[in-house]
Amino acid sequence: MKRPRGEATSEEIKEKHRLDEALEEGLEETFPGSDPVNVTQPPPSREDGHVKRTD
Repeated sequence: MKRPRGEATSEEIKEKHRLDEALEEGLEETFPGSDPVNVTQPPPSREDGHVKRTD
């Protein structure tokens, strides 16, 4: 049986809460700033080949 559309699962609620917290932290860290906050990291470019990212 499918759940009715519009009801969020506990996992979806947790993910939204995590993203909201990350966005809030980003806003606090960059205030005042002119660029919008980006919660996700862009993929590495060819020039970033020597840089090791930790996510």
